[in-house]
Amino acid sequence: EFDFYLCSHQGIQGTSRPSHYHVLWDDNHFDADELQQLTYQLCHTYVRCTRSVSIPAPAYYAHLVAFRSRYHLVEKESDSGEEGSQSNVSGGTEDRGPAAMARAVTVHQDTMKVMYFA
Repeated sequence: EFDFYLCSHQGIQGTSRPSHYHVLWDDNHFDADELQQLTYQLCHTYVRCTRSVSIPAPAYYAHLVAFRSRYHLVEKESDSGEEGSQSNVSGGTEDRGPAAMARAVTVHQDTMKVMYFA
C-alpha cells in the first residue's frame, strides 16, 4: 500500500495540478516505478484528446459510462411526443424493481465490445 503524485499533462493555460494516487491493492505485483509508468502511459491513450490528460483514460471512460448510465435509469418525459404523459423508456415509476433496473442497464450484444460512450 503506497501513494504517489503524478503530473502527466502539460498546462495549456495557468498551472497544472498533479493527481494523487493511492494504491490499495495490487494483484499484478507491480513495483512502484512500473505502476507509475503504466499510469503515466494510460494518460496518453484517451481518444477524445490529442494531448495527455490528467488522469488515466480508463478512469475517464468509467466517468463517461456512469454519466451516461443515468439516462438509462431516469424517466424521460420529454422524449415521448405527448405532453404530460410518462415515457416508458425506463419502465415508468411503477416499475423500479431489481428486474427492471437490470433490464435498464443491460448492454445490447452488438455494443458489447464497442466503446459507445467514447
